[in-house]
Amino acid sequence: MPAETTDIDDIRERARRWLDDDPDPASRAELRAVLDRLPASAPELADRFAGPLTFGTAGLRGPLRAGPNGMNLAVVTQAAAGLVGWLAAQGGTGPLVIGYDARHGSREFAERTAQVATGAGRPALLLPRPLPTPVLAYAVRHLGAVAGVMVTASHNPPQDNGYKVYLGAELGGALGAGAQIVPPADAGIEAAIRSVGPLAEVPLGPAGQVLGDDLVASYVERATAVIDPDGSRDLAVAYTPLHGVGAAVLTAAFASAGFPVPGVVPEQAEPDPAFPTVSFPNPEEPGAVDRLVALAEATGADIAIANDPDADRCAVAVRDTARAASAGGEVAGPAQPDGNPPGWRMLRGDEVGVLLADHLMRRGVTGLYATTIVSSSLLRAMCAARGLPYDETLTGFKWIVRAGGGAEPLVFGYEEALGYCVAPEHVRDKDGITAALTVAELAAGLKARGLTLTDRLDELAAEFGVHHTDQLSVRVDDLRLIADAMARIRAATPTTLLGQPVTEAQDLLPEADVVILRTGSARVVIRPSGTEPKLKAYLEVVEPVADGDVAGARARATDAVTTLRKEMAATLGL
Repeated sequence: MPAETTDIDDIRERARRWLDDDPDPASRAELRAVLDRLPASAPELADRFAGPLTFGTAGLRGPLRAGPNGMNLAVVTQAAAGLVGWLAAQGGTGPLVIGYDARHGSREFAERTAQVATGAGRPALLLPRPLPTPVLAYAVRHLGAVAGVMVTASHNPPQDNGYKVYLGAELGGALGAGAQIVPPADAGIEAAIRSVGPLAEVPLGPAGQVLGDDLVASYVERATAVIDPDGSRDLAVAYTPLHGVGAAVLTAAFASAGFPVPGVVPEQAEPDPAFPTVSFPNPEEPGAVDRLVALAEATGADIAIANDPDADRCAVAVRDTARAASAGGEVAGPAQPDGNPPGWRMLRGDEVGVLLADHLMRRGVTGLYATTIVSSSLLRAMCAARGLPYDETLTGFKWIVRAGGGAEPLVFGYEEALGYCVAPEHVRDKDGITAALTVAELAAGLKARGLTLTDRLDELAAEFGVHHTDQLSVRVDDLRLIADAMARIRAATPTTLLGQPVTEAQDLLPEADVVILRTGSARVVIRPSGTEPKLKAYLEVVEPVADGDVAGARARATDAVTTLRKEMAATLGL
């Protein structure tokens, strides 16, 4: 019998066994349709059964489709049963709190998780409606929950969904109370999931207790307390939730804090799982904030702010005064070569991160400041100059909130991918709502002095030098290309970058699939993305500022990073 026939027969049998156990009539019908198209559908069927979605430190994330290698009711039922069983095995007491965004399937997956919890005798608390991820992270701490589940795929494409797990203080400890799981919890939960028997034998109870709006009001009240009650509030803000769930909570927080309510992009104001006006619902992607910038320009806004769909990230755009001046004050026109909208510039995550850190330092907030190995080295320099403790971690807020091991209390953490934690005792995760409030507080204070966010960045550059960061990010269809590129950089590590000798080449295997290269003035960090099929090289060039010439230093740093991008693209072969 040909091998191809044997393979098809094997996968057909696996699919039939899956159908017998799948509790969802819709996904059963979907899978039967794939089976009916055999042998033409063999590659698709093989992909659906290539293996189960692995429960890692980011939980589950994958395409909405029938089969073990997708997000569907069967996979969620199994995951919930494994999680609830693991919590019981650890002796964890207290309720499970569950949140969800507005993506396809999110509410259904959240309610099934609650049914599995109550069926096992554990109270389940369901957030009252689709809400931002930071509200769920807050609820875990505020309600004293044993754990939390957030059903979201964050800024992934519309066809995806996901499942993130947070632990409460009992099992997460002081540093991990309300934070995402880290090893070995992820491996323990994964093993518990794999040990779940037939889904028909998983007991289901009622869909838990639906919480009231008082929880959301409590989050907003605590978020408002993050900023100085006596600061300036004269600031016009344009805002977009990118078809996600952030608008109602963010506008309520701004109003509670005394800011004018931001103008919201009307086409993107309401949650819509199709994300119809953007190619990717991620404010970092080209074109994603075009409507936001148009609104900001039309309304004369001082700054523009975007959340990603689950509102745990925060992007900030400012007027590009240099470009406007060079154009004689005109700001309309074609998109800039760097992808920024005409007349405006998206601040990099590193820029927002150091602005927020500097602002908190100037407010007298003492304690540990932390970021990741792929973020700018400017925060390290600021902390050293100001006598404040500093730490850097692997990428991900699950590590940032545990920075320093508890030797110093964490007061601020950020990652360059637009994630900021300005109040770890409020939300021990990235929080795009409190970050937006703190950016507004900073911008309003600067405006009262006749200054802007870019002016403050220039002041920091004059003091510490220009720390110019950029990223080479390559999306692939075949994950083997990423593995090949990482093998290539390890086998043929560059000895020079930008004509300077590489003074350090650091390989973080087996702890992390990361390679770091350093010269006297540059740094490159290469790693696969943890959530998307991308290979990323994070680039940084530090250029001293001579005689106050910040503009000249920025120009030299920009040129150097452009060259560095080309060098790394050639080295990685992508």
